[in-house]
Amino acid sequence: MSNTVQAYQGATDNERLELRLYVAGQTDRSLRAIANLKRICEAHLADRYTIEIIDLLVQPQLAAGDQIMALPTLVRRLPPPLKKIIGDLSNDERVLVGLDIRPQKQ
Repeated sequence: MSNTVQAYQGATDNERLELRLYVAGQTDRSLRAIANLKRICEAHLADRYTIEIIDLLVQPQLAAGDQIMALPTLVRRLPPPLKKIIGDLSNDERVLVGLDIRPQKQ
């Protein structure tokens, strides 16, 4: 895993969700969280998101900025207010509700 991995999806400025996922290396839990986040974004937020994955084993200093206390942690940076959810993100509804994300209408 590189220091910071970014995946960009086309989004309009007023709908764009900026998400940051903090993980610790390539553990099973970290890899599940990454896969679950990508799946949730594709299913519910197509073309409306940016994901930044931060590996705190490589860049531990970045944990202080978002006050990360547990891993993995997903942070919705934009739009305000900042929202966080901890865990492997396996429950879609919990992730969407916890981050106050409205799914894109199909």
